[in-house]
Amino acid sequence: MQRALGTTARADRFYREQVLDRLNDRMREFVGRQEMFFLATADRHGECDSSFRAGPPGFLRVLDDRTLVYPEYRGNGVHASLGNIEENPHLGIMLIDFLRDRIGLHVNGRARIVPDAEMRAARPELPADPVPGRRARVWVEVTVEEAYIHCAKHIPHLRKVPAQDRAQAWGTDDVKRKGGDFFGAAAEAGSRPPYTRPPREGADGPPWAGEGAAGWRRVAEQALAEARRRDAGSRPAPYGGWFR
Repeated sequence: MQRALGTTARADRFYREQVLDRLNDRMREFVGRQEMFFLATADRHGECDSSFRAGPPGFLRVLDDRTLVYPEYRGNGVHASLGNIEENPHLGIMLIDFLRDRIGLHVNGRARIVPDAEMRAARPELPADPVPGRRARVWVEVTVEEAYIHCAKHIPHLRKVPAQDRAQAWGTDDVKRKGGDFFGAAAEAGSRPPYTRPPREGADGPPWAGEGAAGWRRVAEQALAEARRRDAGSRPAPYGGWFR
């Protein structure tokens, strides 16, 4: 696509100057004060899911420059993200600061699910959250493979409302507090058949699915080697950046 759209030189400049295989000091500080992030996962067939995670500042915790962990709180019981991670460890995390710096950070990597007791035995410094609805059921440990900026130009600048106007009901089963039937789906349930997932093309997934993470890495490395071979002559200009 870079070749087709004529952006190879710009992309190479971005890769060289902005894409890291770790979290630098500014990235770690940025992660440590965020209260939410967006999570992208896919199952073994490559079918995608996006989700939202929130918690107190630092709930997405930096253990070192290549490792993040976050707790999974009580939710609707579907566990779409966790189910995908069990099948395919690759995930993407998108952090956006709408309030102060108006900047974003992408973190891509591999994840594993860790029971709470195991995580706390390995990391006794992890705090115990006193809010019942924010007690970790399990933890997701992320090994960072890529970290890079999301530019500010299209990020809206928002303002946080007073605390009394944004009370959160962590872990509640109160339907109203959870948003009720906002989109009217439950009201229509009696007039439509139950949801069933559409049949997947290639029930066994892509050719490399059975190889797990090694297969995904093999295919990615082949694609990267081919791209480098094609674009070996590129000499892009310098590029500045927020997280440098």
